[in-house]
Amino acid sequence: MAAPKIAPSMLSSDFANLASEAERMVRLGADWLHMDIMCRHFVPNLTIGAPVIQSLRKHTKAYLDCHLMVTNPSDYVEPFGKAGASGFTFHIEVARDNWQELIQSIKSKGMRPGVSLRPGTPVEEVFPLVEAKNPVELVLVMTVEPGFGGQKFMPEMMDKVRTLRKKYPCLDIEVDGGLGPSTIDVAASAGANCIVAGSSIFGAADPGEVISVLRKSVEGSQNKS
Repeated sequence: MAAPKIAPSMLSSDFANLASEAERMVRLGADWLHMDIMCRHFVPNLTIGAPVIQSLRKHTKAYLDCHLMVTNPSDYVEPFGKAGASGFTFHIEVARDNWQELIQSIKSKGMRPGVSLRPGTPVEEVFPLVEAKNPVELVLVMTVEPGFGGQKFMPEMMDKVRTLRKKYPCLDIEVDGGLGPSTIDVAASAGANCIVAGSSIFGAADPGEVISVLRKSVEGSQNKS
């Protein structure tokens, strides 16, 4: 069984105080810190790059779960490996021809490879990457169109999660987009175990309570299955 992992999305944090925000999230029970890397080409937004990861790494030992919404993920592997990224998740839509080399490269730099898919991409596209001799170790199912925080959760994406969980009982399956106390049960019961949540955690009066609610929902669903 894949362990529950709650990953606050640092895109929703106070960027001027990133180190203290990271420390606060870990203290409140976060397992991972989710870092959104956007290049303005794959998605119409620009966020952070390797220098910010490198700076943050000096202040935290936390698992930095990096989601690269970029058109050329292979260009980012070396800098992110050097910067101290823990996980490197690329999009299948930009890696259909070179995912094998990309996975190898990510692992050679000491990072854990993951693959993500946009809402419009069929889940079958990631099967070969999970079943490969040198596989990805995480699949991120986007539950909103990637690019911006604060969007509405798309429950129809849960069919992808259910398909993946049935096929791969021990796989880390991550969901990202619109997750919070009102949507977690749907995602958890579908089989997601890695939960990315931004505004629902950082915008809460008690972020630690939200992290706890998300974790309990995943644990509860796993205990039922």
